[in-house]
Amino acid sequence: MQEEQSATQPEVESAAENNPTPEVETSTENRIAELEAALEEAKANVLYVKAEGENIRRRAMDDIDKARKFALEKFSNELLAVKDSLDAALLIEAADVQSYKDGVDLTAKQLASVFDKFNIAEINPVGEKFDPNKHQAISMLENSGEPNTVTSVLQKGYTLNDRVLRPALVMVAK
Repeated sequence: MQEEQSATQPEVESAAENNPTPEVETSTENRIAELEAALEEAKANVLYVKAEGENIRRRAMDDIDKARKFALEKFSNELLAVKDSLDAALLIEAADVQSYKDGVDLTAKQLASVFDKFNIAEINPVGEKFDPNKHQAISMLENSGEPNTVTSVLQKGYTLNDRVLRPALVMVAK
């Protein structure tokens, strides 16, 4: 009898291995369903992050465009006061030369103030050594002074934050 039990027992065990019970099948299906749900959630998160990155990039580009577009707003507002002074001078009907001169002097001071606020500096190199980075020589003059020295300035130059906007037009000693 023991032999029969031992002979039937391996048959039962091998049958259980080949035919899984419904409980094992159900837990495997549940696990697959959980993993599929997690995969779908991960896909949704990836799409969300991708969309958010695209939105950030688009907003940054918009901010850059606005910064370019309105970069001169403060400078422009300061120049409006200078324009108003010039317009006021033109509206005066009975003015003499001295009042115009005073008005132009005041307007030039306003403009110089705007230049100072925005780090625009004048290049007036009379007596300095010629510097091709800041000066543009128009001609050379026979002069008793030191060679390669700026003798006169035909047009002043300007720098913006130490970067040349326009070189000074100069005459240089030979």
